[in-house]
Order: sequence, then structure tokens, then C-alpha cells
Amino acid sequence: MVNHHKFCIAPMMKKTDKHFRFMARQFTKKSMLYTEMIHSNAILKGDADKLLKYHSSEHPVGLQLGGSDPQSLAQAAIIGEEHGYDEINLNVGCPSKKVKSGNFGVFLMKNIELLSSCINEVKKNIETPFTIKCRIGVDDFEGDKYLENFLSAVSDYGVTTFIIHARKAISGLDTKRNRSIPPLNYELVYKMKERFPELKIIINGGIKTTQEIKNHLDKVDGVMIGRSAFKHPLRWSEIDQKIYGEKYIKKKASSIIFSLIPYIEN
Repeated sequence: MVNHHKFCIAPMMKKTDKHFRFMARQFTKKSMLYTEMIHSNAILKGDADKLLKYHSSEHPVGLQLGGSDPQSLAQAAIIGEEHGYDEINLNVGCPSKKVKSGNFGVFLMKNIELLSSCINEVKKNIETPFTIKCRIGVDDFEGDKYLENFLSAVSDYGVTTFIIHARKAISGLDTKRNRSIPPLNYELVYKMKERFPELKIIINGGIKTTQEIKNHLDKVDGVMIGRSAFKHPLRWSEIDQKIYGEKYIKKKASSIIFSLIPYIEN
């Protein structure tokens, strides 16, 4: 069975919409793609079909949900499952001001009891694989022991796949600075894989080259890249060959652009 999580393109607000994901599939067929984070209330109170519709070529594709109300998250996950997503992912890593005011995203790492209620409610209502994207910590909730206890508590509810951004979130910083401050701590993520060999651990944060991906894959199960996928898409046109062992067919930017024309016309 293919481990599609070996190379993932991160959910990014105002970046990884269905049009970008369709383009991404022109240069990698095997990797895991994700939607932007969509709040559960947007799905329940808005136009769910418009929000969740995607092209069949996007598979495997995961729906990332935001929110902290167990019932709302469960209902949104059910709708996501009905739309055929290959994975439902809960955002437990975003540190934005909007997320803080709504007490979701990374701030759920401070409230394991609420997070556990959300996970339990979602998992009992869907059969689609359910995963968590988190940070190594937030504010004073940090360190080896904290992250170990966090993963232990959450995995007790049947979550077996964690995407871990290897940087602590700081609530006093804006979203942009939370992508560069404090320094990344890859070693802590490696330690968690050693501590929980039964869990699938995907590392995220500051990864920009194929060689870096290969180095990380010696220690963890998968790698997630973010803005470098959006800024330099052709850089990843060899991923299926170098990471998944597929036959490589060199693609030029012009060939990808021309392949998009029928999609644009439709």
C-alpha cells in the first residue's frame, strides 16, 4: 500500500484551494493534498457543496476542519465524508488571532479535555481516517514531556496519524512571525517517533528541498511542505520519482500550463 503521507502539501489559507490542488496534481500524482482550513460552521451554515467540491483527479485529498464544538465538528466531518474526502484532518496548529478568539486551532493544545471530546465525537460518526495537525507546543505548554503526554492522550482516542509542525506557537506573535519564531526543533519530533513507533508521524516546518525530505524520512513516516510548494511548484515535479519510485517524465512549465487550459475552460 502506498504511503501517500511520505510527501504532503500543507493546508494553507488562501493558497490550497481546489484550483491550486488541480495544478499540483499535474506534477505529483502520489502525494497527499489538503484543503484550506474550513471552519465547521462555514460548512454547516454556508454553501457546503461550493466549499467542498473538488476535481476527481485530486485524490488522495484530505479535508482540514477548524473548530472546537464537538457536535459541529462531527456534523461537518460527516458532510466531508459524504463528499468523498480520503481523510478528515483537525487543525490543532494554527495560531492566528481569529483562531485564538474562537478557542480552536493551536489553542486546543492547551485544553486536552475539549480536544478529546471533539475527537471522540467526530470519530464515532465517521469511518474516514481522522488525523491531527498540531505544533510541538504553544506558549508555556512545551517540552518533551508535554508533547509526549499530548500524543499519548490523543492517541488513546484512536488517532494514529499526527502531522507535527516542529515549531512552538506563541500567541503574542502574529501568524507570519509564528512561521519563523522560535527556531524549529526537528529533534523533538524525531524523539516522538521513537517514543511512539506505532504512530504515523509526519514532520512539517521549513522544509525546502528533496534532499531534506529524504533526510527526514530516515527518522519519521512523512514530510509536509507548505509555502515552497506554492512559490516553487516545479521544484517538486520529481517527487513521484525520488520519493515514491515512479518513472520520471520531465515536465516543463509550458506543458503544465497547457494541460490546465481544458480545466480553465470548464
